Amino acid sequence: MNPLSLKIGILTHIKHPIREPFAGGLEAFTHDITRHLRQRGHDVTLFAHGDSMPELKVKSMTPVGSYRTSAAKHDHDTLSSDFIAEHHAYMDCLQTIDNHDFDIIFNNALHYVPVTMSGMIRTPMLTVLHTPPFFEMINAIAAQHKRGGGNYCTVSRSNAADWGELTPDCHVIANGIDLDQWRPSKGIIGAHAFWYGRLVPDKGAHFAIDAARLAGVPLRIAGQAIDRDYFDQEIAPRLGDDVVYLGHLSRSELAEELGRASVCLVTPCWNEPFGLVVAEALACGTPVAAFSRGAIPELLTNETGSLAEPGDAASLAAALLSARLLDRGACRRHARSRWDIDSMLVQYEELLTSLARTTLPDYG
Repeated sequence: MNPLSLKIGILTHIKHPIREPFAGGLEAFTHDITRHLRQRGHDVTLFAHGDSMPELKVKSMTPVGSYRTSAAKHDHDTLSSDFIAEHHAYMDCLQTIDNHDFDIIFNNALHYVPVTMSGMIRTPMLTVLHTPPFFEMINAIAAQHKRGGGNYCTVSRSNAADWGELTPDCHVIANGIDLDQWRPSKGIIGAHAFWYGRLVPDKGAHFAIDAARLAGVPLRIAGQAIDRDYFDQEIAPRLGDDVVYLGHLSRSELAEELGRASVCLVTPCWNEPFGLVVAEALACGTPVAAFSRGAIPELLTNETGSLAEPGDAASLAAALLSARLLDRGACRRHARSRWDIDSMLVQYEELLTSLARTTLPDYG
């Protein structure tokens, strides 16, 4: 059954523009979900950073400064200018959001204000939990439950379990990717490994370098140096002839790099809520060697990757050497069966429609 066309307001992270090269997985997700929901006939308004891609036609929200590490997110510095600016940007948006007459608000923001305000506005809201639990969001959800609960979804069973005490009825919808964009390369497969992502401590690129060196395998790295101190102290000193930093690449460039690598390294130093890199690598036919943290074990099979002990470069080196021998066709087939973006969209449409029904007109 095709869902009714919905009028949807999408909230997202506003620290970074929604534009290529994307700062991270959430920015990529926001771009894809906005574009594809519109293609499927929905009336979508995206509230995002004003420097986002023009074709997304965003309602601009005030930029709020630079990236904070996950550690900084737990520093409850209410006097921080970035903290105050972000708070007010979301407050200004939510205080007038009912004026848009949305059928549903699709909240992908990593911020407590939309959850806090969800019980004070008329428009129903679905909040997608894209991160493990953190202080401000824990408090916001707990307070919202006292006012009558809320509607929550997340991207993996693992992350649902992490949030389980607060959101026992949380829906799970796995992330999806465009399999026409992430596809095997027609070029020659190299002997090297590849790592990409945000260059921040949470993502652990330094472990990938150490593991590749232990395995005697050249490594290519891509990503935005968001945390400059981390890059200067942990990444730059490790670079050399066998470890090359490529900079911040577009999706097409990443897909080409992935498709030509013998293996992709994934090194989360937190409970990874999903791991888009894993899905994208396998879609390109590239097996994965990864730390076994968060949702990563949900994504890999023995035919598509090898798991390593978290934080252990020697274990990752062994996983690297094992994974690169796996069948690349099996990797592609696994990705096609699990993460087709159309499957994700159908599930979100059904959930958003079910939550919006009380505000939809009766079409008889």
